[in-house]
Amino acid sequence: MATSKADMIELMAGAADISKAAAEKAYNAFVKGVIDGVKSGSVTLVGFGTFKISHRKARTGVNPRTGEKIQIAASNAIVFKAGKKAKEEVNK
Repeated sequence: MATSKADMIELMAGAADISKAAAEKAYNAFVKGVIDGVKSGSVTLVGFGTFKISHRKARTGVNPRTGEKIQIAASNAIVFKAGKKAKEEVNK
């Protein structure tokens, strides 16, 4: 089960019968491609899911240690929505 970058690289190397160095290059290229694609819109991998940007408005939060109110700046986050095939595989 892949739970970290190193685990994923090892899994990819074994599944594709390539070296770990080649798998790491492929992994890094994939991650960069997704990030670059999301910057300019969204990335849809049919059967897997869609990555897109979610805009978060500025808001007031509470520091849980002190109870003090704090301002949280507006930000962008990458969100992932699983595709139908991925959902079906996870729910088998």
